[in-house]
Amino acid sequence: MDGDGGSAIATVGSIDLSRGGNPTAVVDLTGQVHQLPCCVKYDGPCSVAHYFKPKPTGMEVEGLKMEEAYFRGRKLQGTTLPLPQGYSGFVLGKKSADKRKTSDKWEENSNCWEMNANFQSITFWNHDNLPSHDDAFLRCLHWLTVANALHQPVTAEDLESASTTQEN
Repeated sequence: MDGDGGSAIATVGSIDLSRGGNPTAVVDLTGQVHQLPCCVKYDGPCSVAHYFKPKPTGMEVEGLKMEEAYFRGRKLQGTTLPLPQGYSGFVLGKKSADKRKTSDKWEENSNCWEMNANFQSITFWNHDNLPSHDDAFLRCLHWLTVANALHQPVTAEDLESASTTQEN
């Protein structure tokens, strides 16, 4: 950032997933979270369920159960994916200043977030083609399996097996 006239500002943030210690206060949105292939710039209230009505097609492709819906007059084709075992999705919202203790100006400008809802599945939609295992969205979930493998503890048997394999 030298010479560009800007200054480097560090941002400190926190995410509160406890919901005040009351797990029943968390809204479960499983089956209601959708990833659309478009950008919606409006962020106010809207009766989405009145206009967006996904329906199962009864068709299955590559083991994925197909659904269809229409958004702004365009046909969407999608499928619902459960999140892998041990993972959850969260809907976060910025904590309002009255919900947090602001002792000084630094804390007032920090990023404090809280969990507003969680989910265990997500429906992703395509405009022009059926969802498949080759979709980038579905493939990105494979990274969770890779992360699990990388964080598994290594046993003595694993080390012995790896060294035996290298010797051969």
